[in-house]
Amino acid sequence: MKKILLGLVAALVIAVGGFFGFQFYVQQKITSEIDTAFDQIRSAGGKASHGKVSFDPLKRVVTIAGIEGESASQPSLHVKIANITASGASQADATHFTADTIEVAGVEVEAAMAAPAEFHLAYKMPAITLKDVSGPAIMQQRPASSSALDLYRFALEQFAGISAASMSLPSLAGTFELNSTVKISADFSYSDLSIEGIKDGKVAVMKLASVAYNANTQQAGKNDKLSGRIEKLASYDIDLRTMAAILDPQNAGDDRYHSAYRQVTAGPYAITTAQNQQVRIESLTVDDVALRPSRLQIPALLAFFQNRPPTPEQTREMIEKIAGLYEGLHVGNYELRGMSTETPQGPFKMSAIRFNLDGGRGDLVLEGLDATTPNGPFKVGRFALKSLNAANLMRVSALFANPAQRPPPEQALQLFQVLEGAEVKGVVAPLKDGKKTVKIDTINLNWGQFVGPIPTKAHLDASLASPVDPTNPAMQPLAIAGVDTMALDANLSAAWDETSGGFVLDAANFEVGSLLKASARVALTKVPRGAFTLDPQQATVAAAQIEAGALELTLRDLGAVDLFVAQYARTHGMSRDAARSAIVDGIRTGSEKAVTANPDTQAAVDALVRFVETPRQTLVVKLTPLGHVPVMQLGQFVNSDPLLALAQFRIEVSTGL
Repeated sequence: MKKILLGLVAALVIAVGGFFGFQFYVQQKITSEIDTAFDQIRSAGGKASHGKVSFDPLKRVVTIAGIEGESASQPSLHVKIANITASGASQADATHFTADTIEVAGVEVEAAMAAPAEFHLAYKMPAITLKDVSGPAIMQQRPASSSALDLYRFALEQFAGISAASMSLPSLAGTFELNSTVKISADFSYSDLSIEGIKDGKVAVMKLASVAYNANTQQAGKNDKLSGRIEKLASYDIDLRTMAAILDPQNAGDDRYHSAYRQVTAGPYAITTAQNQQVRIESLTVDDVALRPSRLQIPALLAFFQNRPPTPEQTREMIEKIAGLYEGLHVGNYELRGMSTETPQGPFKMSAIRFNLDGGRGDLVLEGLDATTPNGPFKVGRFALKSLNAANLMRVSALFANPAQRPPPEQALQLFQVLEGAEVKGVVAPLKDGKKTVKIDTINLNWGQFVGPIPTKAHLDASLASPVDPTNPAMQPLAIAGVDTMALDANLSAAWDETSGGFVLDAANFEVGSLLKASARVALTKVPRGAFTLDPQQATVAAAQIEAGALELTLRDLGAVDLFVAQYARTHGMSRDAARSAIVDGIRTGSEKAVTANPDTQAAVDALVRFVETPRQTLVVKLTPLGHVPVMQLGQFVNSDPLLALAQFRIEVSTGL
């Protein structure tokens, strides 16, 4: 029994001794690793210190108190942490640690810079909690550069080695001050930030209950205020490695898109201005955000802003770099819904704003605009800019950066290439006193197939209606005839085919209210590529090769002839029958010379007479060139001898009900 008791006592003594020895070893190892990391900061000219480090091996709790550090780079960064407590801590192997929970208390972060603009940014986070954490036990070597961007990239790369089931911040508050040509002071607060699924530099879900801010700006002696609150922010599938990649100069040649966010949602969002005007947005959704390192040259762009003030050449270079930002951003869909505000004229509402962006180009769509103007309600069902090239728009604007040196017309025409079409639907706009409205069912215009800056293909669909204004002399005949609304439906297209050299202008449908419906097709042949130029000499040489093709015109009378006859009767003080007879006589008399010169025109005259004599007729005119008819020569004939111009074609005219 005595031997057993002595053996037990010995075992307890060895265990206790081992316990305290292990505790001392762990504390020393943790302290050593922290000092090694802090030495990296000190070696770069910064400051770093910490307080007591303790370890409880029974509970596996590590506590580090009084952490403080300050960078030597600009902008300067100052960090204070009251204490860090890791519970359930262990070292999985020589290079990695794990912890059930890490609690960080009393975090304060300050960033400041004195030049070129003085600013100060401060954050306060009372508590941060991480669950099921693992990460490297040894911090990687800090970059030799003191650049803020390099340090930010280094922090993102460090984050890629950490995994955690969740991270939560009950609250975060901060302030921001900028003292430059514009003075800004602002405060902001975040509530209930939660992050889930942190692993391999990715975040599965990040949610935020709300963000509130108040901002005051002062510029040129004018003060302004702005406050806002946005709720229910959420981001899904965030890849912070992509953020680090665009800051790494070694990726300057990477032309691939790297996913940054799968989706971001937010809303409602309320904004209040200094004039107590309130703007509300019900929801915001952004899908499929990706970044392209080769075009997002952030370090080069920030370095460029050091030039103050920039020369015109530097301004153009800066605009080119900003254009590159658009080309480096991919947004599958951006959608803002339920925007509303109050204006002096009344409420303003927008049901949706959407756009997408890929390689600097995308579509911009506005839907459900409902506003009030001084003359009455104004509504737009849909307004769209198709394939808007935001990057090239920036580049074209750079051409106008120097007022003393305007770009030549060829460069100014590059604006056509910025956009490939526009669409308007469901427009209702007040006319003058607001008692009548102009309505646009649709205007859809597209162009493309460029030769240089000039489009060689275009298409227009239009359907609209406008009240007839009796005070307008041009519309008085319509008003007198009892027409109170003038409607227009049109379908027009123009296209050039480089292989065949053919150019066709096709008005498939052109209808003017209840008056007239027409279609026309005009063809040209042997149109060379060189015809699409602003160089007069080159255009003249190219035009000499162009020949006239067939022309076909169809007119269907829906009431235009009767309206013309009635107007003629009023003007000449005669009956409508007499007026119609007078018009017919005028057609025959005026065509005698043409018939004598070209007997084929007699059929055309007879058809035109029938068209006037019998209302609601359809008139069809076909002109087919008799051999090769150079367009330039035809133009000369039209100016000097129209009958000779007409003689270059075989004329076919017919009418029918």
